[in-house]
Amino acid sequence: MKSYKISTYIVCCLAAVLLASCKLGKEYVRPEMKLPELKTDTVAAADTTSFADMQWWEVYGDTILQGLIRKTLEENKDMLTAQAKIKELAALKRVDLSKLFPQLDGKIYAEKDAKNYGGDHYKSTPKNMARFLLSWELDLWGNLRWGVEKSRAQLLGAMDNQQALQVSLVAQMAQSYFELVALDHRLKIVRQTLRAREEGVRLAKIRFEGGLTSETSYQQAQVELARTATLVPDLERSISEKENEIALLTGDFPYQIPRVELEHIVEVWANEEIPTGLSSALLERRPDVRAAEKALMAANADVGVAFTNLFPRLTLTAQFGVESGELKDFFRSPAHFLSANLLTPIFAMGRNRAQLKAKKAVYEQQVYQYEKQVIIAFKEVRNALIGFNKSKEVFASRKKLEEAAYSNNKLANLQYLNGYISYLDVLDAQRGYFDAQLSMSDAVLGKQLALVQLYKALGGGWER
Repeated sequence: MKSYKISTYIVCCLAAVLLASCKLGKEYVRPEMKLPELKTDTVAAADTTSFADMQWWEVYGDTILQGLIRKTLEENKDMLTAQAKIKELAALKRVDLSKLFPQLDGKIYAEKDAKNYGGDHYKSTPKNMARFLLSWELDLWGNLRWGVEKSRAQLLGAMDNQQALQVSLVAQMAQSYFELVALDHRLKIVRQTLRAREEGVRLAKIRFEGGLTSETSYQQAQVELARTATLVPDLERSISEKENEIALLTGDFPYQIPRVELEHIVEVWANEEIPTGLSSALLERRPDVRAAEKALMAANADVGVAFTNLFPRLTLTAQFGVESGELKDFFRSPAHFLSANLLTPIFAMGRNRAQLKAKKAVYEQQVYQYEKQVIIAFKEVRNALIGFNKSKEVFASRKKLEEAAYSNNKLANLQYLNGYISYLDVLDAQRGYFDAQLSMSDAVLGKQLALVQLYKALGGGWER
């Protein structure tokens, strides 16, 4: 008879385990989106190699910039926060996973209850107990497994968010570095122009005092000198602020940022051809798109949890140990207790169904957010492709403008010294050349920033 009871108990446990293999709810399916091809008027057919497949240190060949990016990825506070978030979600995933398995606890208990009514009836009732407590909630409908799926999606989403943050930080550092170099170059142009203005004032003064020109020309030269001088402190302030911005990205207090001159960057990238894969499938590699999908998967798992909450939950409990009122009989007094608890929702004013509807609405919101993120990614890639190709055209046209303005300025100075034109004509030529130099500097910066934005938009900048 005892053997029969044990067999019956084992069969019941096996049946419960088989029931636990059932998982109710709708499995996640990625929303279908028909994406158009990434084509622009200025982009040729797709290349077999994607620009995003290149590592960031291959794209940014400047060793100083590489060092700043490495420091950013290692010490940036947002990056460290993202890493800590991943640790948190990994631990929480382990918590949810543990709920699928039986839980074993130990309990040691000792008490002594003594009474003495009237002072002549002393009675002592000791109790000593040591037990193992085994509890197991059978996942009959997949409630716990949906919870594990949600925590897994949240963990993977946090990892994708960290990768998206890395892409963003690499782009931010590269952009800030190029902007700092461009500011240095603008300051260099201004100071060179300032020296030319000072020489112009000296020559205008000599010619005025010699009676060759009017005082108006001399005064106009001084005005141009003063106007140019006002640009210096603004540029120096901007340079200092940009250095502080870079220091913050590296997770450090403000310090002087090392950098190269703009001419070196032009030499590195002037004739560089960028291979760009234009397939819409490139969007799937972007970490922000994958993070949006992980949020959608977590929302779907939440729907599964809410759905299975409509069904009964079964928990098995077992206690094994020893229990005795006397210590001398402690290890000779075995005790055990077996129970099964079935908790089923009966009436809660529609709370569980309302929660299910709410989770479905959250899932619907995440679908729209995922689709929006895909559209945003598509837009950013297309804009970046157009911007990169147009930046090369702008660079070429402004280079011609600078060369023409330089020749015009040189000729104007020569004609002025020979008395063929007035000083106002010289000032016009100088202004044209000065503006062309600044415009050329902006074109170089624009080309570099277009490169940065294209690389970021294609999802490049993290190690796969």
